[in-house]
Amino acid sequence: VLLICTQYCSSQSLGFNQQFFELYIFTMVYSGFNNSREHNYSTYIYLLPAFGGEEITRKFLQEVSNILWAYIHKSNQRNSKVLDFHHPHQLKAGLEGLNMELPDQPETLEQILVDCRDTLKYGVRTGHPRFFNQLSSGLDVVGLAGEWLTSTANSNMFTYEVSPVFVLMEEVLLKKMQNIVGWLEDEGDGIFCPGGTISNLYSILLARYHFYPEVKTRGMGALPQLALFTSEHSHYSLKKSAAVLGLGTDNMVMVKCDERGKMISAELEAAIVSTKKKGLVPIYVNATAGTTVYGAFDPLNDIADICHRHSLWMHVDAAWGGGLLISDRHRMKLQGIERAWSVTWNPHKMMGVPLQCSAILVKKRGLLKECNELGAEYLFQKDKHYDVSYDTGDKSIQCGRHVDAFKFWLMWKAKGSEGFEAQINKCLENAEYLYDQLQRRTDFKLVFDSKPEHCTVCFWYTPPSLRCLPAGPEKEAKLHQLAPWIKARMMEKGSAMVGYQPLGGKVNFFRCVLSNPATQQEDIDFLLDQIVQLGQYL
Repeated sequence: VLLICTQYCSSQSLGFNQQFFELYIFTMVYSGFNNSREHNYSTYIYLLPAFGGEEITRKFLQEVSNILWAYIHKSNQRNSKVLDFHHPHQLKAGLEGLNMELPDQPETLEQILVDCRDTLKYGVRTGHPRFFNQLSSGLDVVGLAGEWLTSTANSNMFTYEVSPVFVLMEEVLLKKMQNIVGWLEDEGDGIFCPGGTISNLYSILLARYHFYPEVKTRGMGALPQLALFTSEHSHYSLKKSAAVLGLGTDNMVMVKCDERGKMISAELEAAIVSTKKKGLVPIYVNATAGTTVYGAFDPLNDIADICHRHSLWMHVDAAWGGGLLISDRHRMKLQGIERAWSVTWNPHKMMGVPLQCSAILVKKRGLLKECNELGAEYLFQKDKHYDVSYDTGDKSIQCGRHVDAFKFWLMWKAKGSEGFEAQINKCLENAEYLYDQLQRRTDFKLVFDSKPEHCTVCFWYTPPSLRCLPAGPEKEAKLHQLAPWIKARMMEKGSAMVGYQPLGGKVNFFRCVLSNPATQQEDIDFLLDQIVQLGQYL
């Protein structure tokens, strides 16, 4: 329209004020948009970087912010549901207007806002005080602000030139974490990874390269048959990593644990000796600091002694338990972690950083880069005008890497080490409170009698109908069905969420995770009352 008017005015020798005409067109379009209906947004084409899209963009983002604020506010209200549960077929069928099908034509911004509301409505409020289901829970407002800023920057962690501030923040955080682990100033390296599974995979990748650097160029065919060791209560990511790296799950030896879930060090040494006799070459031991189910801590010093005697790489999977290092009251549970060659630590668990935030810490500086470097010339030029040692991308098996450090850095600035320590101590106090309540009651039974070392408490509920039954297969079979049934009813009500599982020869039991800083003792009492209310007549 502007071009036609300009040409017409020129042909008729008329004066034409282009700036005024642009303003007039924009005013007419915007007033029509605005007057059609309050907040009746048009499609994304009117948002920035569209010409004159500033006000529409501001209003759209303000509406998104209002939706998020309403969700955060409701998540912290105990009379609100933890979830509004619907089965997959119900959500896929477009329940109450939630349409997941992807259109050919753009939908209005008003519909996009509706989709945002519905997505949160039918999701799970993991920040709710009565969400006990996962190791990662809670909703930290400062961490949330950090995630917003990270997405706004939309940067990549492979080079300093595109992420100068974020790269330096990652370095500061990694050095702080290495110092807390107990390594010397001239030791330590690391990188933030997409979750604890990848961090654990890095540990095996590095161990293999450390002992057999030729694997990088010649592959597994140039190596003897290798053996790795982890406890039978360790995270399944260890076996998965062995499969992914071509080492084979059969060569990940599962070491026996005691009744509390801790690796038995004598069993580890016996397994290493036995494996050598079979002709395999042991290279790696994983010790767990905070097992996923029992929250147990392996005897790190004993395992370190064995690794030293047999010249093995010692890794500590502290994805769940690493946060306890910040607590003067609880860090002794990880005594010996400083002797590890690598450590996995997930701040998105005990420290409450929004998902995802996981780090692999490596004692030997430079090994990460040696193992993974390929020197892509379009990214890692050596003749840049700054110190290229800050181009961290070649430490990683990824190319593009999300900025996971900033939200963590911002939370540390907001809380300080003391704030994190208080938060962690409170979570452990909640676990001890639940343990004490269960010990006092006859309708509940602990899976193991000892006090919890971490924030997971495992127990059975026994309704009146089963209390008089003698121990045996019939009682076990009925008890096995109880936890899934109670959890299903709890989810349908939306009153709370708690996990359950079998383990070894034990039938299904509840596993209550108390890592949510919003949880109070009244919420723990509520959970037990709900279990009794839903299960007492079964």
